[in-house]
Amino acid sequence: MTAQNTAKSPRRSGARGNSLDDVRRNNLSAVLRLVHVTGSVTRAQLTRETGLNRSTIGALVGELVERGLVTETEPGTTRQVGRPSLVIKPGRRAVALAVNPELDAVTIGLVALGGQVIRRIRYDTVRVPPVEEVVNIVSAVVAGMRGELESSYATVGVGLAVPGLIRGRDGLVNLAPHLGWHQQPLAEMLQQSLGFPVFAANDAAAGALAESVFGAGRGVRNLVYLNGGASGIGGGVIVDGHLMTGESGYAGELGHTLVNSAGVLCHCGATGCLETEVTRAALLEALQVPGSRSEMLDEALRARFADPAAVDPALAELVNRQADFLSVTLRNAVNLFNPEVIVLGGFLGSLFEVAGDRIVDAVSTSAMRGPRDSVRIVRASLGRDLLMVGAAELAFAPVLADPAGNAPLVA
Repeated sequence: MTAQNTAKSPRRSGARGNSLDDVRRNNLSAVLRLVHVTGSVTRAQLTRETGLNRSTIGALVGELVERGLVTETEPGTTRQVGRPSLVIKPGRRAVALAVNPELDAVTIGLVALGGQVIRRIRYDTVRVPPVEEVVNIVSAVVAGMRGELESSYATVGVGLAVPGLIRGRDGLVNLAPHLGWHQQPLAEMLQQSLGFPVFAANDAAAGALAESVFGAGRGVRNLVYLNGGASGIGGGVIVDGHLMTGESGYAGELGHTLVNSAGVLCHCGATGCLETEVTRAALLEALQVPGSRSEMLDEALRARFADPAAVDPALAELVNRQADFLSVTLRNAVNLFNPEVIVLGGFLGSLFEVAGDRIVDAVSTSAMRGPRDSVRIVRASLGRDLLMVGAAELAFAPVLADPAGNAPLVA
């Protein structure tokens, strides 16, 4: 990451002043992003990474500390000769609320910069929640936290990760078929109820952001993420370090890749989509697992496949069938996007845990030479915090782009 040095440039009026304001804003953003992504960095490292001089870094860090966006402390034990460089870390005062509605629950999180999940509350529902119920649940949970939010934190906004098609310009839920939602202004309704700005995206897109910044795709500029959950399979694509959104925000629907021409009809109108052939429900039924949480599925699969020779043949056949269909989509993703890494989350990560060799072999033999040579397939690493972190990234985006303009003074 590079930035411009303003230490020796005097402030002048008119266009020159505006230019200097832009430079300072960009420099603040560059420093905050480095701290946010790295988690802990010294002033000396910031100087090296940005190309700015020490006095400029000192002034920028001082402003970020004043705004409560970062903290600065003396380092621990060090063998460095001379005065040790101060350590800068993401603060815990500026926070984002994260919301993820699903078929069986609504999860609300409180997340600070640096992907720090302070709190995660899962509110189980007895039925698929309508939009109004999601708003009521989130509003009630936030109301219970309101005193703490006002006394201890500064809330920059709400990140909303929804398993459906989310229109980019206003967060409208165009279609969330498994939730039974169509043309629902959930983001607008939450914003009116909570009084905070709301930023919405597809849940898999949010997961792709989280894994690319803090997880298995950290430092990777070209990444494909697929998530399997109660609402089916979604995808997110990072191209050259940026989330691919498409014209209206609907890009990345890899769950609707054709994998079986003789398959069943999908809700999208096509036949044999990945998410109709690879489902969490089928795995749960085969494992006879009570409940519906991914961690229970993960645990059960590991236990059953601990001794490959003793695996029930019907279960092995189901797992192999799903792994093969998943491999078709991964092959297509490799050919289309030439990613460095493919990250599998949710129950797809559980499937990869027990059938990873089969999936890797299928992709390495069926994808095109060239794109397949450099790709790695890995499991998501952020666990149950993944969508909380990803949703929070949506809300933090304006703050990271313009810390002075979008972050209140909270120190």
